[in-house]
Amino acid sequence: MSNRPPTLDEVAQRAGVSTGTASRVINNAQHVSKKARQAVERAVEELGYVPNVAGRSLASQRRGAVVLAISSDDPALFANLFFAEVITGVNAVIEETDLQLMLVLAASERGRDRLARILQSRSADGVMLLALRENDPLSKLADESGVPVVHGGRSLDRTPQWYVDADNRGGARQAVEHLIGVGRQRIATITGQLDLHVGVNRYLGYREALALAGLSDARVAHGDFGEASGAAGMTRLLDEHPDLDAVFVASDAMAAGALRVLHERGRAVPEDIAVVGFNDVVTAQHTQPRLTTVHQPIEALGREMTRMLVRLINGERPTPLILPTELVIRDSA
Repeated sequence: MSNRPPTLDEVAQRAGVSTGTASRVINNAQHVSKKARQAVERAVEELGYVPNVAGRSLASQRRGAVVLAISSDDPALFANLFFAEVITGVNAVIEETDLQLMLVLAASERGRDRLARILQSRSADGVMLLALRENDPLSKLADESGVPVVHGGRSLDRTPQWYVDADNRGGARQAVEHLIGVGRQRIATITGQLDLHVGVNRYLGYREALALAGLSDARVAHGDFGEASGAAGMTRLLDEHPDLDAVFVASDAMAAGALRVLHERGRAVPEDIAVVGFNDVVTAQHTQPRLTTVHQPIEALGREMTRMLVRLINGERPTPLILPTELVIRDSA
């Protein structure tokens, strides 16, 4: 018979809880149910489990804070409904814990230096990264910090160990398939930034749908997900491809800009040109006409990122998560 001491995993199994929950009980963490706490305490007594002193010391050094670092230094960021909804989701989960949230805009050198100081001083227990570009220095900075890291979305150069993303490629494909299904054949797109994973995948979804239907994917203008670039892209497409009969736009903000240009040019939507956006932010319901768009669960993305980070901080090993998207048909297509 083995004389080895019981492990934390065995305590968790005996108590019928996750290892992370058992760890929180043993380390006197808050926000553990009375039932779980009693089950763990009973398992500890039955098994004769002795907590690792070094581990408890490490747990006691937690700072009680997490960072949401966004690879942007645009002061208009908070007017972007996508980021506003993500932050709402993050905050909803933070309020269920005893953690504090620090927000860092870290696209500039100054912003990255600020994040580096926070991480190097161990002022945070974990970090969430959002809107990373290809070869974004934030990835390396966070990885080298030694704290748990969760990515909102993926970057083009690597797939992180822990991330929450939406099915951008499948959603874009569904949008274009809808346009094909209602009889459109000269379908253009206004892409997002192609140094972002999300921009590339929405563009690939557009191309896949057209390839499967045997249609041309040559009607392309590039934007940056903002409304002004949607207007500029629509202007370019009308000048270069006046025969187009539909456009898939990679964000609702750009779609709003595109709709404005179509109105100014006297093109009826959807009679002359059908329009589909992506995101389903609240403004999609108030454009003229109301915007057909791909719904992605933006607030849920923020919530799930935060839940994943909390689980990592508590010693659990979550798996990456891809959230489903869904086409919402309104008046524009």
